Amino acid sequence: MTVHLHWFLPTGGDGRTLVDRHAYADGGITRNGSVPGLRAPDIDYLIQIAKAAEQLGFEAVLTPTGTWCEDAWLTTVALAQHTERLKFLVAFRPGLISPVLAAQMAATYQRITRGRLLLNVVTGGDSAEQRRFGDRLDHDRRYARTAEFLSVVRGVWSGRPYDFDGRHFRIDGGLTALPPDPLPEVFFGGSSAAAGPVAAEHADVYLTWGEPPWQVKEKIDWIRRLAEERGRTVRFGIRLHTVSRDSAREAWATADRLLADLDDGTIASAQELLGRTESVGQQRMLALHGRGSLDRDELEISPNLWAGVGLVRGGAGTALVGSHIDVADRIEEYHALGVEHFVLSGYPHLEEAYWFGEGVTPELVARGLVTRREDPRPPQG
Repeated sequence: MTVHLHWFLPTGGDGRTLVDRHAYADGGITRNGSVPGLRAPDIDYLIQIAKAAEQLGFEAVLTPTGTWCEDAWLTTVALAQHTERLKFLVAFRPGLISPVLAAQMAATYQRITRGRLLLNVVTGGDSAEQRRFGDRLDHDRRYARTAEFLSVVRGVWSGRPYDFDGRHFRIDGGLTALPPDPLPEVFFGGSSAAAGPVAAEHADVYLTWGEPPWQVKEKIDWIRRLAEERGRTVRFGIRLHTVSRDSAREAWATADRLLADLDDGTIASAQELLGRTESVGQQRMLALHGRGSLDRDELEISPNLWAGVGLVRGGAGTALVGSHIDVADRIEEYHALGVEHFVLSGYPHLEEAYWFGEGVTPELVARGLVTRREDPRPPQG
């Protein structure tokens, strides 16, 4: 089982700080202009990150989805014109558009990019944000709708007229005349009881946030059992930040500098907002960091696994922190549990891509976990 390395596209903004790029009071509607060192997610900057990720050997880049960031479909298809082999793990919310239209969009995307689309299904754990899109279903019904949505998408990809009569969708003769080739792999995350069966039935890759290894093993065992009951096999991925340096001392000093930007008020505001979430995965992230503690001993919740990011940021709240060898050790540990896909990020994303790609990736190659891909650029001179 080879390790697949992926990076992240900060389409909501980037910078040298953990302080959110948006004002907390309104859930990310207003840009926070008071934080220094912020980088707008303009196309030129995102091109830099995409090209760096490709050059450094990352297989794909993940784009987020939500009202606080740029649209993932449009942004990535633009970036595809500036890269050659980099894949795009496009996050989208099922139910906000027709599943037949989504199947058609994926097919078109595959032809435009020559097969570089991966799909990240984000059901949504924040009712307030869902309502901004006009979606008023509760948490569990959103997952039920996701299951129907993915059934329709896969049915339409068959290339034959597809009928579906469900609670959330009724489709008569749904069709994508030219199915995508290859079919995009479907990544899916969710930690709730409602999410598990959807992952087991529909996901190619089940994606978890970066919890300690023993908790990740519990989730892998849970999803694997549910998939086996359905006669399916699911692969596994993990979403983590990284702070990797030539020495552990340098890495932890960088993590400490990220904490230095934070004050009690900033943390309290972030925790109050994040605490409203319905997402079980987000609740699990919040439980990891000692209820807002800035104590490094409390924030290192497992060897080299640091929960400092989750003090002020939603989503992935943990980072692998240490020397390049330390970080490679932790990746190897998760890999031994069955994790195949590592979706990574760091602040700022351009610089941290180089720290990881030039430091950790060669170590993983030396261990036989990663196969180095050829640089697509022609030789110079």
